[in-house]
Amino acid sequence: MPENDRWRIVFMGTPEFALPSLSALANSGDEVVLTVTQPDRPRGRGRKLAPPPVKILAEELGLPVLQPEKIREPGLVSRLEVLEPDLFVVVAYGQILTSALLDLPRVGPLNVHASLLPAYRGPAPINWAIINGETETGVTTMFMAQGVDTGPTLLSRPLQIEETDTAGILHDRLSHLGAEILIETITGLKAGTVSPQPQPETGVSHAPLLTKSDGLLDWKRPAIELAGLVRGLDPWPGARTTFQGRRLKLFGGRVGSVRGQPGQVMGLERGRLHIAAGEGSLMVAELQLAGQKRLKAVDFWHGQRLNAASILGN
Repeated sequence: MPENDRWRIVFMGTPEFALPSLSALANSGDEVVLTVTQPDRPRGRGRKLAPPPVKILAEELGLPVLQPEKIREPGLVSRLEVLEPDLFVVVAYGQILTSALLDLPRVGPLNVHASLLPAYRGPAPINWAIINGETETGVTTMFMAQGVDTGPTLLSRPLQIEETDTAGILHDRLSHLGAEILIETITGLKAGTVSPQPQPETGVSHAPLLTKSDGLLDWKRPAIELAGLVRGLDPWPGARTTFQGRRLKLFGGRVGSVRGQPGQVMGLERGRLHIAAGEGSLMVAELQLAGQKRLKAVDFWHGQRLNAASILGN
């Protein structure tokens, strides 16, 4: 790569979703002059400080790391300005950039977003696409603006959602697709074959931040909706109900046709537990009672001595 084609890039990201993109940039021939990520946070039962995944990878790659508590910290803009960045690459950073930061890089602030914009703007596009029963999602690169995921788009690439996809599985597939389209976008920007296009006003939807309350199952709802919740909230926050007064998480949701009283345990079929819903039945592969380990449905069935009189959600 000629020296004048070698861009100076500031990478901003925090969770595992950003790792393939950072790795791809580090091997692209461009120069990652700084990695900006969230501060170390307490994690686990011991609440010990733990670095975010992006920090760990950046240090392994020998890249400089900056961890401001707030992106609005005084002096941050000038600290980045002296680096003379051509491009910011933002992948699930977790803080909203100020207008001064958005205006700083020569080419622009580029974001990798896990949806086909303008659908599913917001922090949880992967989860909500599954929860809402979508059969397709994808990744979009865009130049960032002041609104949430409203900036002009650059490239997008679709990805089919399989009926076995959980949010965790789809997350990993999209993270690698995001890395591919990121490099393709930068290459296209350099060659002049990629240019920003305004987002259409139609087809806008939103993907708000998830909370634990989103995972509470209402057995009166159709099984197809419950199955989407189970898969879309796996691994976090997890779809849950109660059994004998204890919290119970469910995993591996599929749609069945068995009928019964909503919440009624209807039996086992091919290693999955049938629970009656408002329409059809929810079939789950694994279950986890609060304070216990996650079990296969057949082991949970025998261990809890379930029968047709067993009701979940009471």
